Amino acid sequence: MRTVGLKILKNKLAEYIRLVATGETVLVTDRDRVVAELRPPLGRGPLTSDALLAEAMRRGWLAAPLVVREGPPPRAPIAPLNRLMEELQADRGER
Repeated sequence: MRTVGLKILKNKLAEYIRLVATGETVLVTDRDRVVAELRPPLGRGPLTSDALLAEAMRRGWLAAPLVVREGPPPRAPIAPLNRLMEELQADRGER
């Protein structure tokens, strides 16, 4: 964790923002008193890049999923195959 004075932070803001973007926390001081903390947002990931979602997570309105899976969830069959085939044959027979 780094500490930086307000005046130096003002002059080198981009440098400290890059440090925070890599995951580091920076304490901001004014006259040797900590007045702010710069840190990466909580719960930020590739799926929460939307600013509104990130804000909702920071406020505690939403929680990040415990497990992130790739792609949609697996589908469960609606009906057995033989029933689907019977309905298909019945539909074709009506034509």
